[in-house]
Amino acid sequence: MTPQKDLFDVSGPTYLAYVNWNCPHHRRSVMASLVQGVYVLERDRQCNRQGPDARAPAWWRFFHFELRQVLIDAADGSIFGAVYVFQPPLHLLDPTAAASAPHYAVAFRGTITKKGSAKRDLELDLQLVRNGLEGKSRFRAAMQAIHDTLADAAGQHGRVWLAGHSLGSAIATLGAKTLVRAGAPALPTFLFNAPFVSAPVERIGDRRLRQGIRIANSFVTAGVAAVLQRGGGGGSVHEASFAVMAAWVPNLFVNSADPISAEYVGYFDHRRKMEAIGAGAVGRLATRNSVKDLLLGIGKGGSGGGGGCEPLHLFPSAVLTVNRVPSPDFKTAHGIHQWWRPDLSLECTAHYYT
Repeated sequence: MTPQKDLFDVSGPTYLAYVNWNCPHHRRSVMASLVQGVYVLERDRQCNRQGPDARAPAWWRFFHFELRQVLIDAADGSIFGAVYVFQPPLHLLDPTAAASAPHYAVAFRGTITKKGSAKRDLELDLQLVRNGLEGKSRFRAAMQAIHDTLADAAGQHGRVWLAGHSLGSAIATLGAKTLVRAGAPALPTFLFNAPFVSAPVERIGDRRLRQGIRIANSFVTAGVAAVLQRGGGGGSVHEASFAVMAAWVPNLFVNSADPISAEYVGYFDHRRKMEAIGAGAVGRLATRNSVKDLLLGIGKGGSGGGGGCEPLHLFPSAVLTVNRVPSPDFKTAHGIHQWWRPDLSLECTAHYYT
């Protein structure tokens, strides 16, 4: 029996019969649905659901997308991503709204803890913690698909959108950062429950204790980074390298009860706090480094001319959307389904690196 979460008519945003591409809620809901389409593609594969029994197509066809390419991990044959092309019927095409729509969307799923993909997904989760996704075949396949899609878009980079959930958001992040480091235009990016590899300070109930821990951590991180810079041992991400990324402003969606992504709330709030207490220079140095990645990067050359091991989860800029609706459990707080609900209690703040 097909789980309800795989059935678009039961679990999907069927209320979005018309999509206004200028509406942030509509954009978020559609992009989350395309990511869900990748999850269901893989579950269709694992359950051998084919032809009329396949459940995945409804997740993109409802919004007038067609499947251009399925992305397969060479290590285990699992489906981890998809390239979609937007093909709305001419009689439904609103010229004003269509001007803001993507021509292509490249979406990546997160971890599936089922036998057919769990081993490989969990292995990549570990590589994510170690900042090691870049050398893996899944990322190389993802990057090739992004390059191919950009070539199909014939220079209209703003019409190629990236999206991912959890592990998939890390792949989308790395893809977008790789392009920007190479001098390419920043792509519109939608990151759902992106992993923040850090102690879950945001989950501490006492606000003053949270602030104290973060301030202390900033001074420790900045101190280690400064020592490594002076010693020439590598590891520290230089400001110029980090600032290059500032033009890329991803749409970052987190749940305040999700221990995997919630730390982004404190990460961006703390940057403002450090400026307010007159420690902006320390805050800026700390915000582009993590102690873990500093130590992992000692003696290693970095990318982008920075000379260090750039932490994947640290962003110069982002439009941060936080879901404050109470979640009964981890599965709900970290799940993709929450992002197309019409009754969300959201806080949205734009953060820019200066």
